[in-house]
Amino acid sequence: MTINPDLQGRSYPAGETYSVGREAIRDFARAVKATHRAHYDVDAAAALGHADLVAPPTFAIIVAQRADAQLIGDPSAGIDFTRVVHADQRFIHHRPIIAGDQLVAELHVDQVRAMGGGAMITTRAEITTIDGEPTATTTSSILVRGEDQ
Repeated sequence: MTINPDLQGRSYPAGETYSVGREAIRDFARAVKATHRAHYDVDAAAALGHADLVAPPTFAIIVAQRADAQLIGDPSAGIDFTRVVHADQRFIHHRPIIAGDQLVAELHVDQVRAMGGGAMITTRAEITTIDGEPTATTTSSILVRGEDQ
């Protein structure tokens, strides 16, 4: 199946709420080798003025990938995930992600560009609290290889 060029401009509404937990922050921090004490110790985070543990900056990917899954799973998109190569990921943080946050992400398909037999798709996930407070914006580019690639 060919990538649907009409994806550009499409938005996917916020899905399930992601509850940020202390153990999720600690596990993620260990996985990415983030060593700052504010990722592990509530008192260290409080000393920096935070109400609870602070997530490493790339923690936003967990919420963003949940939003990306809507696009990948959309049959009208024409994306065969076995042919996907992750090309780029960027983060803009509006405020730190803290344990206890309830986050949602709305996904926007900003660009679909044909490349050979495949396509480069750029998406943007706007991550907010359930009250609408901006938390992070992630931008991701994936290359979907054509069948002959």
